Amino acid sequence: MTDPTDAPETSKRRALARLALVVAVLAVLFYLTAIARVIDVEAVRDLIESTGPLAPLTYVGVSAVLGALLVPGPLLAAGSGFLFGPVVGTVVTLGATVGNALISAYVGRRAGRQSARTLLGTQRAEQVDRLIERGGLWAVVGQRFVPGISDSLASYAFGAFGVPLWQMAAGAFIGSMPRAFVYTVVGSSIGEFSAPLAFAAAAVWCVTAVIGAFAAHRGWRRWRARQ
Repeated sequence: MTDPTDAPETSKRRALARLALVVAVLAVLFYLTAIARVIDVEAVRDLIESTGPLAPLTYVGVSAVLGALLVPGPLLAAGSGFLFGPVVGTVVTLGATVGNALISAYVGRRAGRQSARTLLGTQRAEQVDRLIERGGLWAVVGQRFVPGISDSLASYAFGAFGVPLWQMAAGAFIGSMPRAFVYTVVGSSIGEFSAPLAFAAAAVWCVTAVIGAFAAHRGWRRWRARQ
């Protein structure tokens, strides 16, 4: 006869196995796209350029999907700047960033939401839900300011923890503005270098990195204090 107390442990083991599978898939994608570079970004860029007037819209869609596949965001943003210039390119980059956040968060929710709640347990899951309700939007905004964190991977995690898609879209748009401008300007300078724009991009990057590092450190201290 099966012991009823074994059921929760079995559920947790299954949830952990599902999450491990998701993480493994993301790790393979990261290796293939960011390290092995199996996707030729330059070839994609040339193909999109051939679509003529529809190129900006095409780039938004293709870049959003490639970003969700963990192709590095700076490369995609730089490609946008190279093709469309600093102004239109920044708008295109922001559109692709929002699309990437929505795709990644949706997949993360579908693949890992239930497993994450099972591992957390009912009480902690409800606490996380309340935290997200109060500050999910600003958590997404803050993550975008912290240097060195993959936006796509973070979006998968936010989706698994149940951040609503509207918060993902708004947070990605607000939080990605500085870096979208920086990386797009870097790409546009490949075709035509502009010293004022380059200096502005460097200044924005430095300020954003400092703010992000400070916010992350403060958030970590507050979390430790609550513990």
